[in-house]
Amino acid sequence: MYIEELTLTNYRSYVKTKVSFENKVNVILGENAQGKTNIMESIFVLALAKSHRTTKEKELIRWDEEYAKIEGTVKKSNGLASLQLVITTKGKKAKVNSLEQRRLSDYIGSLNVVMFAPEDLNLVKGSPQVRRRFIDMEIGQVNPIYMHELNQYQKILHQRNHLLKNLQRSPKSDYTMLEILTEQLSEIAAKITKRRIAFTQQLEKWAQPIHSGISRNLETLNIIYKPSLEVLESYELSKMKEDYINKFTEIRKREIDRGTTLLGPHRDDLEFLVNEKNVQTYGSQGQQRTTALSLKLAEIELIHEEVGEYPILLLDDVLSELDDFRQSHLLNTIQGKVQTFVTTTSVDGIDHETLMQAATYKVVSGEINRLK
Repeated sequence: MYIEELTLTNYRSYVKTKVSFENKVNVILGENAQGKTNIMESIFVLALAKSHRTTKEKELIRWDEEYAKIEGTVKKSNGLASLQLVITTKGKKAKVNSLEQRRLSDYIGSLNVVMFAPEDLNLVKGSPQVRRRFIDMEIGQVNPIYMHELNQYQKILHQRNHLLKNLQRSPKSDYTMLEILTEQLSEIAAKITKRRIAFTQQLEKWAQPIHSGISRNLETLNIIYKPSLEVLESYELSKMKEDYINKFTEIRKREIDRGTTLLGPHRDDLEFLVNEKNVQTYGSQGQQRTTALSLKLAEIELIHEEVGEYPILLLDDVLSELDDFRQSHLLNTIQGKVQTFVTTTSVDGIDHETLMQAATYKVVSGEINRLK
């Protein structure tokens, strides 16, 4: 799949912009703070209905405007798809081929993207929250039901945490409502955990040979899902749910004392091992960067395996963060296979055939124009 045309209205620094792209590498040049990353972010938002840069959606709307609109014409193997996402301070509305989607989870997956930005190098050494967000974004793109389950989980989790705080103040309260919410949370937690474990295994399958190639066959990468409740991947959903309920019963007093839910997918993590050592703790910066790059390239293959088409790759100011060898490995991998967007202040010093043949655009003060 690839984006043929992108139209932005009142999106961040863009008043009204329409631009056509090529089904190859598209390089977007510009100085800092001119609007390069806004283009990348808009494609990401068009795909996932949320930003990778902010949780405050009003920031996506141009100053003093009431809405922002992103429209994209996407070419797929089965024809063209017209996507539209309108963002207001009250929420979002999404359309596919002019038909409004009842839920955003029905819309997500219409366009698949993989984003690689400098902050993604923190995927390995950053907080567990960063890794949970990564895994949720990627599963959500290939499995819309997962996004619905995740939204349900967050709602029940919020209710349960609110109830736990109330029980702190009224310790003699009836626990019936807590038991109901615990059962509901456990059921969805089991589904999410099961899907995440399966996804981690798929990701490892694709990431291992990529990592081995980048490290010149000197390193082996393993990816391990670390749930807050010790479960076996072979567990049936009913057994996993039962284990969650039993553990919640065991730690009830501690949760009430703390006023928060201490167990569940919102506290899980991923662990990366390079040659059987935890790369988050013991890995060099080079090993951490190789691991992050391997994960991103593995995402491309995993999405292709799941949906039958390659996703769009967004490289936002990341080439300058990689050394020549990793740059070349990345560009060789995508050459002629994946529509790619690259933002950079300059391509000087990057001597690679892929960039020589790229379509090039220049961004100045919220205006984008094609150079070649």
